[in-house]
Amino acid sequence: MWGRIFVHPVLTGRVRFTWSCRSLFTMQLKTKEFQSLFTDGLNGIAELFEKNQFELRIAGGAVRDLLSGKRPDDVDFATTATPDEMKSMFQAAGVRMINNKGERHGTITARLHNENFEVTTLRVDVQTDGRHAEVEFTTDWQKDAERRDLTINSMFLGLDGTLYDYFRGYEDLQNRKVRFVGSAAQRIQEDYLRILRYFRFYGRVADQPGDHEPETLQAIQENARGLAAISGERIWVELKKTLTGNHAAHLLEVIYDLGLAQYMGLPAGGNVEELKRVWQQAQDWSPKPMTLLSALLRCSEDVDRLDLRLKISKEEKNLGLFLVKHRRDLLKSEDGSDSLRPYTDFIIDSREPDAHSKVCELLKYQGEDRLLVELKSWSIPRFPVSGHDLRKMGITSGKEIGIILQQLRDVWKKSRYQMDKDELLSSVTRS
Repeated sequence: MWGRIFVHPVLTGRVRFTWSCRSLFTMQLKTKEFQSLFTDGLNGIAELFEKNQFELRIAGGAVRDLLSGKRPDDVDFATTATPDEMKSMFQAAGVRMINNKGERHGTITARLHNENFEVTTLRVDVQTDGRHAEVEFTTDWQKDAERRDLTINSMFLGLDGTLYDYFRGYEDLQNRKVRFVGSAAQRIQEDYLRILRYFRFYGRVADQPGDHEPETLQAIQENARGLAAISGERIWVELKKTLTGNHAAHLLEVIYDLGLAQYMGLPAGGNVEELKRVWQQAQDWSPKPMTLLSALLRCSEDVDRLDLRLKISKEEKNLGLFLVKHRRDLLKSEDGSDSLRPYTDFIIDSREPDAHSKVCELLKYQGEDRLLVELKSWSIPRFPVSGHDLRKMGITSGKEIGIILQQLRDVWKKSRYQMDKDELLSSVTRS
């Protein structure tokens, strides 16, 4: 029961559950993943905060991961100490501090035993504009939790293993639910990027593709226009994570249904059905985000417009252009002799260092599982003849050398790249 003092009598061996006032839920976590975090560096930091009588807890995504049985890649910490208090404490202890860019928002990064520890003062948002927030420091853990986006990201974990959960984050994580803290509309209006963070975490946490709360989708739809003011780079970061998570095709369909696409750089007439088909075929092969997104795009101009809004990388843009151009014309051979040959010939002819990778993504797009396995084990053969070899035969004309090399390359391809240098050169006839 939430909001009342209640102690659950069951001790599971891993956790002990406690509910108390102010809707606080606590339990004790003693998993091997949690224990593995306690390096010399963390033990040193923990001892320093305890000595100076400041609380220090693990915050945000690391708590979610630990509760899911995963060892987090990154661990962020929250504290009741202000940035100035942390700086004084670290300086007195001879602990090095690095990267002061986050200090204005309350974050100090300390380096101890060759590890970095990012520690942020508890804070409340005083004023927000949908992109940035002016913050005020606090010592109230619940107030800090209130300003976070999703319940599953609003929990804290004490270094003694005690979970502090004010908004049923643990319950939502257990039930695979993704909900905003408090009012969805209010959380979104504080930072419109939270719309896309919702979809990203839905793809990470939810079991089923359509288990959204109607009021959440309504709040997202009503605030869709706010995404227009968010930078393309930030949108692309979240969108890529959504495309590499679960339910990607469903989530992109919801994005279109709620009218978000027009503010994100996605084409107005995006081919959602094609995306669903490609996702169904490719999901087990970990397609690149751009491979999936290309299914929405109908022409090269769509790729250009996407790049203009999202500032995608050159590599991503080139992959998108490649897939849009070749997804219908670079196909397996239908004569039954060598289905892979059109793809290998393309790689040989392109002479681009990333051609092999691009064609692998194309095979994922096309759903050609067997050919993908074959291509992954195929090594690009080296064409054995060079212009130098022809010059040694007395051929000096650059134009003639170019023509002969192309003829020999065609012969080599027809031999399935088996003919060696001597066999190829023996076929050279001079006019």
